[in-house]
Amino acid sequence: MHNSSQSHVEGHPNVNYFMIFMALCACTILSVAFDLIHLPSVVLVTLVLAVAFAKALFVMTYFMHLKFEGKWKYIILSPTSILAVGLVIGLAPDIAMQYYVDDTPQARLAAEHRTETGSESTSATSAATPEADHAPAK
Repeated sequence: MHNSSQSHVEGHPNVNYFMIFMALCACTILSVAFDLIHLPSVVLVTLVLAVAFAKALFVMTYFMHLKFEGKWKYIILSPTSILAVGLVIGLAPDIAMQYYVDDTPQARLAAEHRTETGSESTSATSAATPEADHAPAK
């Protein structure tokens, strides 16, 4: 007599989850290292997204047990994959390509204000020398 729990164990080999955890930690360290190194933004975004993709594959393959599932998983995952790719493509112009560029309305307004006044910060200049405002005229 063949035990169903025994066949379940035979179908799912032992996975070294600690090594998967260490691989995820290494990927996280790589992401932070890429962010700390001054690289061109296109290269940086590509590297960080590649590491994020690798981390997602580790999680899906081992922690979600997709490695051990049958062929039907591709049918279930295909609509999700299409939506995920569409979301990334749809949001890339607004988020991914502008991640390291300070191109917000507030930043533009501050830059315009600095060019109009001809100084970096008028409040810092006046705060640094308060006695200059109250000095007697000669």
